[in-house]
Amino acid sequence: MFRALVVDKDTPPTLREVDDDFLPEADVTIAVEYSSVNFKDGLALSENGGGVVRTFPLVPGIDLVGTVEHSEDPAFAIGDRVILNGDGIGEKYFGGLAERARVRSGALVSLPDGLTAERAAAIGTAGFTAMIAVLALERNGVMPGSGEILVTGAAGGVGSVAIALLAGRGYTVVASTGRAEAEGAYLRSLGADTVIDRSEFSSTGKPLQKQRWAGAIDSVGSTTLANVLAQTNYGGTVVACGLAQGADLPATVMPFILRSVTLAGANSVEAPAALRKQAWAALANELDGELLDSMTTTIGLSDVIATGAQILAGSVRGRTVVDVRR
Repeated sequence: MFRALVVDKDTPPTLREVDDDFLPEADVTIAVEYSSVNFKDGLALSENGGGVVRTFPLVPGIDLVGTVEHSEDPAFAIGDRVILNGDGIGEKYFGGLAERARVRSGALVSLPDGLTAERAAAIGTAGFTAMIAVLALERNGVMPGSGEILVTGAAGGVGSVAIALLAGRGYTVVASTGRAEAEGAYLRSLGADTVIDRSEFSSTGKPLQKQRWAGAIDSVGSTTLANVLAQTNYGGTVVACGLAQGADLPATVMPFILRSVTLAGANSVEAPAALRKQAWAALANELDGELLDSMTTTIGLSDVIATGAQILAGSVRGRTVVDVRR
């Protein structure tokens, strides 16, 4: 028997004792050590799965880190330490908010040398997404010295890790948050040069505005993203990776056809194996462990439901790791 957080239709999420028969069929079984709580997990834990959960019942949790207990894939052996982000877990497949998981091997990544399991969970989907976004900026020619890089939703998980990664690579970072006064010192400690209030982007603006940003990483969407696009420099790139404000985009084509702005996406769920390995290797090499620790809170499995509601309310800073064994 082991503990699992379970979401079912028309009932509140519950922490249950279950056995192996509860797990779905898949080729790798993992003793989970750590998961995390993300915005998507908060949605999954809300009424009827918050539009995220595609099948019931479901174990939520879009991240997991643990040890292989059984494998039908020769690429992974019993005792291997592995990471899994996205790939549909916590949405259509059972996720990491349980003491055991059975998953497909295709998206598994070996835990990089020198990276602890807890820090890997702290990085999680948020940090993985942030690194994919940074790599997308570089692929599109936005380099240190190009100009200021805006990070929206800066105090959240993606934003916090993105700031640390960008600053570590030598970019000049401007952090946008709705908690500028409360979180200013925290964001500067991560490497932000300037902290501004999100209200600058929350109202509908002109299709083209004063050019300000060489690039941006946006986890907010909607009107915020439209304004960021309208303020991006000629030839700049904006990477969209979230929709905290909304899934709509009330913009025009003018930034694209008059300023050659690129709108790129960062999809952590369906990222191919080669990109997963590249991103995790870079995260292990570049992200300062102590800085990561400073943005991380660790909770137990019984604390997840309350934390999910706090994330949806926008009151959680940085990363929240779940030690599923406590």
